[in-house]
Amino acid sequence: MDDSNTITIKQQDQQQQQQQHQFTNFFNYLSFDLIQLILSHLPIQSLIRCSAVCKLWHAITTSPTFAYTASSTPWFFLYGRNNIFVKKNQAFAFDPHSNNWIKLPAYLFPVSFSQESSFIGCNGFFFNTAANNFSFSRMLKPAWQHTTPLKFSRLNPLVGVITSQYCKPPSLPRIIVVAGVRFIGGLVDIEDNLAVEIYNPGLNSWDLCPPLPGEFRSGNSSQSLSSALFKSKFYVYGTYSCCISSFDLDTRVWCDVVTLRPHGVLISFLLCVNNSLMLGGVCNDRCGPMFKLWSVDELRMECRVVAVMPRDLLDYLFDSDEDDKFASLKCVGFGGFVFVFNEEHGRNYPACICEVRAGFGECRWRKVPELPEPVNRFHKVIGFCSTVSW
Repeated sequence: MDDSNTITIKQQDQQQQQQQHQFTNFFNYLSFDLIQLILSHLPIQSLIRCSAVCKLWHAITTSPTFAYTASSTPWFFLYGRNNIFVKKNQAFAFDPHSNNWIKLPAYLFPVSFSQESSFIGCNGFFFNTAANNFSFSRMLKPAWQHTTPLKFSRLNPLVGVITSQYCKPPSLPRIIVVAGVRFIGGLVDIEDNLAVEIYNPGLNSWDLCPPLPGEFRSGNSSQSLSSALFKSKFYVYGTYSCCISSFDLDTRVWCDVVTLRPHGVLISFLLCVNNSLMLGGVCNDRCGPMFKLWSVDELRMECRVVAVMPRDLLDYLFDSDEDDKFASLKCVGFGGFVFVFNEEHGRNYPACICEVRAGFGECRWRKVPELPEPVNRFHKVIGFCSTVSW
Protein backbone atom coordinates (compact mmCIF):
# COMPACT_ATOMS: atom_id res chain seq x y z
CA MET A 1 0.00 0.00 0.00
CA ASP A 2 1.48 3.37 -1.01
CA ASP A 3 1.69 6.43 1.26
CA SER A 4 -1.20 8.26 -0.45
CA ASN A 5 -3.62 5.42 0.30
CA THR A 6 -2.41 5.25 3.90
CA ILE A 7 -3.04 8.98 4.36
CA THR A 8 -6.51 8.69 2.84
CA ILE A 9 -7.48 5.87 5.23
CA LYS A 10 -6.17 7.83 8.22
CA GLN A 11 -8.13 10.89 7.13
CA GLN A 12 -11.31 8.82 6.80
CA ASP A 13 -10.77 7.36 10.29
CA GLN A 14 -10.21 10.82 11.74
CA GLN A 15 -13.37 12.16 10.06
CA GLN A 16 -15.39 9.22 11.35
CA GLN A 17 -14.09 9.71 14.90
CA GLN A 18 -14.84 13.44 14.69
CA GLN A 19 -18.42 12.75 13.54
CA GLN A 20 -18.92 10.25 16.36
CA HIS A 21 -17.55 12.78 18.84
CA GLN A 22 -19.91 15.50 17.54
CA PHE A 23 -22.82 13.05 17.69
CA THR A 24 -21.97 12.17 21.31
CA ASN A 25 -21.64 15.83 22.28
CA PHE A 26 -25.03 16.54 20.70
CA PHE A 27 -26.69 13.92 22.89
CA ASN A 28 -24.85 15.19 25.97
CA TYR A 29 -26.81 18.43 25.67
CA LEU A 30 -30.18 16.63 25.55
CA SER A 31 -32.26 16.06 28.66
CA PHE A 32 -32.85 12.59 30.07
CA ASP A 33 -36.54 12.69 29.07
CA LEU A 34 -35.75 13.71 25.50
CA ILE A 35 -33.19 10.92 25.05
CA GLN A 36 -35.75 8.47 26.43
CA LEU A 37 -38.37 9.74 23.98
CA ILE A 38 -35.99 9.43 20.98
CA LEU A 39 -34.93 5.91 21.91
CA SER A 40 -38.54 4.83 22.38
CA HIS A 41 -39.24 5.34 18.66
CA LEU A 42 -36.36 3.22 17.33
CA PRO A 43 -36.86 -0.20 15.71
CA ILE A 44 -36.18 -3.04 18.14
CA GLN A 45 -32.96 -4.15 16.42
CA SER A 46 -31.57 -0.60 16.68
CA LEU A 47 -32.75 -0.39 20.28
CA ILE A 48 -30.83 -3.54 21.17
CA ARG A 49 -27.64 -2.01 19.76
CA CYS A 50 -28.27 1.34 21.45
CA SER A 51 -28.65 -0.34 24.84
CA ALA A 52 -24.95 -1.29 24.59
CA VAL A 53 -23.65 2.19 23.64
CA CYS A 54 -23.16 3.54 27.17
CA LYS A 55 -24.30 3.10 30.76
CA LEU A 56 -26.87 5.89 30.47
CA TRP A 57 -28.59 4.43 27.40
CA HIS A 58 -28.49 0.96 28.91
CA ALA A 59 -30.10 2.28 32.10
CA ILE A 60 -32.81 4.07 30.09
CA THR A 61 -33.73 1.14 27.85
CA THR A 62 -33.72 -1.46 30.62
CA SER A 63 -35.67 0.66 33.08
CA PRO A 64 -39.16 -0.73 33.98
CA THR A 65 -40.56 2.75 33.25
CA PHE A 66 -39.14 2.86 29.73
CA ALA A 67 -42.15 3.33 27.43
CA TYR A 68 -41.50 1.69 24.08
CA THR A 69 -43.84 3.48 21.68
CA ALA A 70 -42.65 2.38 18.25
CA SER A 71 -45.07 0.21 16.31
CA SER A 72 -44.01 -3.42 16.47
CA THR A 73 -43.98 -5.38 13.23
CA PRO A 74 -44.73 -9.08 13.78
CA TRP A 75 -41.67 -11.31 13.55
CA PHE A 76 -41.51 -14.88 12.24
CA PHE A 77 -39.87 -17.30 14.68
CA LEU A 78 -38.37 -20.67 13.83
CA TYR A 79 -37.28 -22.96 16.65
CA GLY A 80 -35.45 -26.19 15.79
CA ARG A 81 -35.21 -29.04 18.30
CA ASN A 82 -32.74 -31.91 18.28
CA ASN A 83 -34.10 -34.79 20.38
CA ILE A 84 -30.64 -36.26 21.03
CA PHE A 85 -28.35 -33.29 21.56
CA VAL A 86 -30.00 -30.32 23.31
CA LYS A 87 -27.01 -28.11 22.47
CA LYS A 88 -27.93 -28.42 18.79
CA ASN A 89 -31.27 -26.71 19.35
CA GLN A 90 -31.41 -23.38 17.52
CA ALA A 91 -33.82 -20.48 17.32
CA PHE A 92 -34.12 -17.78 14.68
CA ALA A 93 -36.28 -14.68 14.31
CA PHE A 94 -37.05 -12.96 11.00
CA ASP A 95 -37.82 -9.23 10.98
CA PRO A 96 -39.84 -8.33 7.83
CA HIS A 97 -38.96 -4.65 8.28
CA SER A 98 -35.21 -5.21 7.86
CA ASN A 99 -35.64 -8.45 5.82
CA ASN A 100 -33.06 -10.13 8.07
CA TRP A 101 -32.81 -13.21 10.24
CA ILE A 102 -31.54 -12.90 13.81
CA LYS A 103 -29.97 -15.84 15.63
CA LEU A 104 -31.51 -15.96 19.09
CA PRO A 105 -29.16 -16.81 21.97
CA ALA A 106 -29.73 -19.97 24.01
CA TYR A 107 -30.24 -18.04 27.26
CA LEU A 108 -33.66 -16.88 26.04
CA PHE A 109 -35.03 -20.40 26.50
CA PRO A 110 -35.46 -22.54 29.63
CA VAL A 111 -32.91 -25.26 30.32
CA SER A 112 -35.73 -27.74 30.86
CA PHE A 113 -36.61 -27.96 27.15
CA SER A 114 -36.92 -31.64 26.35
CA GLN A 115 -38.57 -34.07 23.97
CA GLU A 116 -41.56 -34.22 26.34
CA SER A 117 -42.13 -30.47 26.38
CA SER A 118 -43.88 -28.05 24.02
CA PHE A 119 -42.71 -24.62 22.95
CA ILE A 120 -44.72 -21.87 21.26
CA GLY A 121 -45.04 -18.09 21.23
CA CYS A 122 -47.60 -15.36 20.59
CA ASN A 123 -48.42 -11.77 21.59
CA GLY A 124 -44.87 -11.06 22.75
CA PHE A 125 -44.52 -14.14 25.00
CA PHE A 126 -42.77 -17.51 24.83
CA PHE A 127 -44.59 -20.47 26.40
CA ASN A 128 -43.36 -23.88 27.51
CA THR A 129 -45.47 -26.85 28.65
CA ALA A 130 -44.15 -30.11 30.06
CA ALA A 131 -46.76 -32.51 31.48
CA ASN A 132 -48.74 -30.37 33.96
CA ASN A 133 -46.03 -27.71 34.21
CA PHE A 134 -46.47 -24.39 32.42
CA SER A 135 -44.11 -21.42 32.18
CA PHE A 136 -43.85 -18.22 30.15
CA SER A 137 -41.46 -15.35 29.48
CA ARG A 138 -41.46 -12.10 27.53
CA MET A 139 -39.59 -12.36 24.26
CA LEU A 140 -36.05 -10.91 24.25
CA LYS A 141 -36.23 -10.33 28.04
CA PRO A 142 -35.85 -13.81 29.58
CA ALA A 143 -37.43 -14.08 33.01
CA TRP A 144 -39.26 -17.39 32.99
CA GLN A 145 -42.21 -17.55 35.36
CA HIS A 146 -43.82 -20.81 36.40
CA THR A 147 -47.54 -20.96 37.00
CA THR A 148 -49.36 -23.36 39.26
CA PRO A 149 -49.71 -26.74 37.50
CA LEU A 150 -52.30 -27.20 34.80
CA LYS A 151 -55.24 -29.37 35.83
CA PHE A 152 -54.55 -31.64 32.84
CA SER A 153 -51.18 -32.59 31.35
CA ARG A 154 -50.71 -31.14 27.86
CA LEU A 155 -48.31 -31.72 24.96
CA ASN A 156 -48.54 -29.45 21.88
CA PRO A 157 -51.66 -27.54 22.97
CA LEU A 158 -53.06 -24.41 21.35
CA VAL A 159 -52.09 -21.30 23.35
CA GLY A 160 -53.39 -17.74 23.19
CA VAL A 161 -52.93 -14.49 25.11
CA ILE A 162 -56.19 -12.80 26.04
CA THR A 163 -55.93 -9.03 25.78
CA SER A 164 -58.46 -6.24 26.16
CA GLN A 165 -58.94 -3.41 23.66
CA TYR A 166 -59.68 -1.07 26.57
CA CYS A 167 -56.43 -1.45 28.50
CA LYS A 168 -52.76 -2.11 27.91
CA PRO A 169 -51.58 -5.74 28.20
CA PRO A 170 -50.74 -6.53 31.83
CA SER A 171 -47.28 -7.55 32.94
CA LEU A 172 -48.71 -11.01 33.62
CA PRO A 173 -50.92 -12.24 30.76
CA ARG A 174 -54.24 -14.05 30.80
CA ILE A 175 -53.56 -17.25 28.88
CA ILE A 176 -55.89 -19.77 27.29
CA VAL A 177 -54.65 -23.34 26.75
CA VAL A 178 -56.79 -25.56 24.52
CA ALA A 179 -56.58 -29.30 23.91
CA GLY A 180 -53.20 -30.88 23.22
CA VAL A 181 -52.23 -34.52 23.66
CA ARG A 182 -52.62 -35.97 27.14
CA PHE A 183 -50.44 -38.84 28.34
CA ILE A 184 -51.15 -41.44 31.01
CA GLY A 185 -48.28 -43.75 31.90
CA GLY A 186 -46.43 -42.70 28.78
CA LEU A 187 -49.38 -43.56 26.50
CA VAL A 188 -51.77 -41.21 24.72
CA ASP A 189 -55.11 -40.93 26.51
CA ILE A 190 -57.69 -41.79 23.83
CA GLU A 191 -60.49 -40.77 26.22
CA ASP A 192 -59.04 -37.28 26.63
CA ASN A 193 -61.75 -34.68 27.24
CA LEU A 194 -59.90 -32.00 25.21
CA ALA A 195 -59.58 -29.73 28.22
CA VAL A 196 -59.66 -25.94 28.05
CA GLU A 197 -58.01 -23.91 30.82
CA ILE A 198 -57.61 -20.15 31.33
CA TYR A 199 -54.87 -18.72 33.52
CA ASN A 200 -55.81 -16.04 36.05
CA PRO A 201 -52.59 -14.10 36.78
CA GLY A 202 -54.09 -12.30 39.80
CA LEU A 203 -54.81 -15.56 41.60
CA ASN A 204 -52.06 -17.60 39.93
CA SER A 205 -54.64 -20.28 39.19
CA TRP A 206 -56.20 -22.12 36.24
CA ASP A 207 -59.95 -22.07 35.52
CA LEU A 208 -61.29 -25.23 33.93
CA CYS A 209 -63.68 -24.39 31.05
CA PRO A 210 -66.00 -26.39 28.78
CA PRO A 211 -63.87 -28.75 26.66
CA LEU A 212 -63.19 -28.49 22.94
CA PRO A 213 -66.08 -30.12 21.00
CA GLY A 214 -65.67 -33.82 20.33
CA GLU A 215 -65.51 -33.31 16.55
CA PHE A 216 -61.86 -32.31 17.02
CA ARG A 217 -60.90 -35.50 18.87
CA SER A 218 -59.24 -37.13 15.85
CA GLY A 219 -56.61 -34.38 15.83
CA ASN A 220 -56.42 -32.53 19.12
CA SER A 221 -52.96 -30.96 19.13
CA SER A 222 -51.28 -28.01 17.42
CA GLN A 223 -49.88 -30.51 14.90
CA SER A 224 -53.31 -30.81 13.29
CA LEU A 225 -55.14 -27.74 14.61
CA SER A 226 -54.68 -24.00 14.16
CA SER A 227 -56.22 -21.17 16.15
CA ALA A 228 -56.87 -17.42 16.14
CA LEU A 229 -58.08 -14.87 18.69
CA PHE A 230 -60.63 -12.59 17.06
CA LYS A 231 -63.32 -10.31 18.52
CA SER A 232 -63.24 -11.83 22.04
CA LYS A 233 -63.45 -15.33 20.62
CA PHE A 234 -60.87 -18.10 20.40
CA TYR A 235 -61.31 -19.91 17.07
CA VAL A 236 -60.09 -23.48 16.53
CA TYR A 237 -59.77 -24.95 13.03
CA GLY A 238 -58.89 -28.45 11.81
CA THR A 239 -55.97 -28.37 9.37
CA TYR A 240 -57.27 -31.41 7.47
CA SER A 241 -60.85 -31.83 8.72
CA CYS A 242 -61.71 -28.12 8.09
CA CYS A 243 -64.00 -28.19 11.16
CA ILE A 244 -64.24 -24.81 12.90
CA SER A 245 -65.68 -23.61 16.19
CA SER A 246 -65.21 -20.60 18.45
CA PHE A 247 -65.01 -20.22 22.22
CA ASP A 248 -66.62 -17.05 23.58
CA LEU A 249 -64.19 -15.63 26.16
CA ASP A 250 -66.99 -13.73 27.94
CA THR A 251 -69.66 -16.43 28.21
CA ARG A 252 -67.16 -19.33 28.04
CA VAL A 253 -69.35 -21.30 25.67
CA TRP A 254 -68.39 -23.09 22.44
CA CYS A 255 -70.48 -22.42 19.33
CA ASP A 256 -71.69 -25.23 17.06
CA VAL A 257 -69.04 -26.92 14.93
CA VAL A 258 -69.34 -26.26 11.19
CA THR A 259 -67.19 -27.10 8.16
CA LEU A 260 -65.24 -24.32 6.42
CA ARG A 261 -63.67 -25.99 3.40
CA PRO A 262 -62.62 -23.90 0.38
CA HIS A 263 -63.09 -25.64 -2.97
CA GLY A 264 -60.41 -28.26 -3.63
CA VAL A 265 -58.45 -27.54 -0.44
CA LEU A 266 -55.92 -30.15 0.71
CA ILE A 267 -54.53 -28.52 3.82
CA SER A 268 -55.33 -25.13 5.37
CA PHE A 269 -54.60 -22.98 8.43
CA LEU A 270 -56.62 -20.34 10.28
CA LEU A 271 -55.01 -16.90 10.67
CA CYS A 272 -55.82 -13.50 12.11
CA VAL A 273 -54.40 -10.91 9.69
CA ASN A 274 -55.13 -7.18 9.73
CA ASN A 275 -57.86 -7.70 12.32
CA SER A 276 -59.77 -10.17 10.18
CA LEU A 277 -59.99 -13.95 9.89
CA MET A 278 -58.20 -15.61 6.98
CA LEU A 279 -57.35 -19.08 5.75
CA GLY A 280 -54.09 -20.01 4.07
CA GLY A 281 -53.62 -23.35 2.36
CA VAL A 282 -53.00 -25.56 -0.64
CA CYS A 283 -55.80 -26.54 -3.00
CA ASN A 284 -56.09 -28.41 -6.28
CA ASP A 285 -56.62 -26.06 -9.19
CA ARG A 286 -56.98 -26.56 -12.93
CA CYS A 287 -53.29 -25.68 -13.26
CA GLY A 288 -52.25 -28.01 -10.43
CA PRO A 289 -51.67 -27.38 -6.71
CA MET A 290 -51.83 -23.72 -5.69
CA PHE A 291 -51.33 -21.91 -2.39
CA LYS A 292 -54.12 -19.41 -1.72
CA LEU A 293 -55.27 -16.97 0.93
CA TRP A 294 -58.98 -16.64 1.66
CA SER A 295 -60.79 -14.00 3.71
CA VAL A 296 -63.37 -15.47 6.09
CA ASP A 297 -66.80 -14.05 6.86
CA GLU A 298 -67.13 -15.15 10.50
CA LEU A 299 -70.92 -14.64 10.53
CA ARG A 300 -71.78 -16.66 7.42
CA MET A 301 -68.73 -18.90 7.66
CA GLU A 302 -67.94 -18.33 4.01
CA CYS A 303 -64.62 -17.56 2.36
CA ARG A 304 -63.34 -15.91 -0.82
CA VAL A 305 -59.91 -15.89 -2.46
CA VAL A 306 -57.85 -12.74 -1.86
CA ALA A 307 -54.37 -13.84 -2.99
CA VAL A 308 -52.55 -16.62 -4.84
CA MET A 309 -48.89 -17.44 -4.29
CA PRO A 310 -46.84 -17.19 -7.51
CA ARG A 311 -45.96 -20.59 -8.93
CA ASP A 312 -42.19 -20.04 -8.69
CA LEU A 313 -42.46 -19.42 -4.94
CA LEU A 314 -44.46 -22.61 -4.39
CA ASP A 315 -41.84 -24.53 -6.39
CA TYR A 316 -39.19 -22.89 -4.21
CA LEU A 317 -40.86 -24.35 -1.10
CA PHE A 318 -41.36 -27.82 -2.58
CA ASP A 319 -39.04 -29.25 -5.22
CA SER A 320 -40.36 -32.83 -5.22
CA ASP A 321 -43.37 -34.50 -6.82
CA GLU A 322 -44.25 -36.76 -3.90
CA ASP A 323 -47.94 -37.11 -3.13
CA ASP A 324 -47.53 -36.21 0.55
CA LYS A 325 -45.06 -33.36 0.09
CA PHE A 326 -47.50 -30.78 1.46
CA ALA A 327 -47.63 -32.58 4.82
CA SER A 328 -44.59 -30.53 5.85
CA LEU A 329 -46.27 -27.23 4.95
CA LYS A 330 -47.00 -24.75 7.74
CA CYS A 331 -48.61 -21.32 7.60
CA VAL A 332 -48.66 -18.66 10.33
CA GLY A 333 -49.49 -14.98 10.36
CA PHE A 334 -50.34 -11.89 12.33
CA GLY A 335 -50.66 -8.16 11.77
CA GLY A 336 -50.23 -7.61 8.05
CA PHE A 337 -47.99 -10.61 7.32
CA VAL A 338 -48.46 -14.26 6.39
CA PHE A 339 -45.50 -16.67 6.47
CA VAL A 340 -45.52 -20.00 4.63
CA PHE A 341 -42.68 -22.43 5.27
CA ASN A 342 -41.51 -26.01 4.82
CA GLU A 343 -40.55 -27.64 8.11
CA GLU A 344 -38.48 -30.38 6.44
CA HIS A 345 -34.70 -30.07 6.76
CA GLY A 346 -33.95 -31.14 3.18
CA ARG A 347 -33.98 -27.59 1.80
CA ASN A 348 -32.86 -25.68 4.88
CA TYR A 349 -36.44 -24.79 5.89
CA PRO A 350 -37.37 -22.41 3.04
CA ALA A 351 -40.05 -19.80 3.67
CA CYS A 352 -42.08 -17.15 1.83
CA ILE A 353 -43.84 -14.05 3.09
CA CYS A 354 -46.99 -12.30 1.95
CA GLU A 355 -47.60 -8.70 3.01
CA VAL A 356 -51.35 -8.08 3.16
CA ARG A 357 -52.21 -4.39 3.00
CA ALA A 358 -55.42 -3.55 4.82
CA GLY A 359 -57.98 -1.56 2.86
CA PHE A 360 -56.11 -1.78 -0.44
CA GLY A 361 -56.77 -5.42 -1.30
CA GLU A 362 -53.10 -5.73 -2.24
CA CYS A 363 -50.91 -8.71 -1.39
CA ARG A 364 -47.17 -8.79 -2.08
CA TRP A 365 -45.24 -12.08 -2.06
CA ARG A 366 -41.51 -12.58 -1.73
CA LYS A 367 -38.94 -15.13 -0.58
CA VAL A 368 -37.63 -15.04 2.96
CA PRO A 369 -33.79 -15.03 2.93
CA GLU A 370 -32.09 -18.30 3.80
CA LEU A 371 -31.34 -19.00 7.45
CA PRO A 372 -27.91 -17.80 8.61
CA GLU A 373 -25.36 -20.59 8.60
CA PRO A 374 -24.60 -22.89 10.25
CA VAL A 375 -28.03 -24.51 10.55
CA ASN A 376 -28.22 -27.81 12.43
CA ARG A 377 -30.44 -30.72 11.51
CA PHE A 378 -33.55 -30.87 13.69
CA HIS A 379 -36.02 -33.60 14.57
CA LYS A 380 -38.79 -31.04 14.96
CA VAL A 381 -39.33 -27.45 13.85
CA ILE A 382 -41.79 -25.04 15.47
CA GLY A 383 -42.78 -21.88 13.64
CA PHE A 384 -44.97 -19.03 14.84
CA CYS A 385 -45.60 -15.33 14.27
CA SER A 386 -45.70 -12.74 17.04
CA THR A 387 -45.26 -9.09 17.80
CA VAL A 388 -42.11 -8.34 19.79
CA SER A 389 -42.10 -5.88 22.66
CA TRP A 390 -39.10 -4.41 24.44
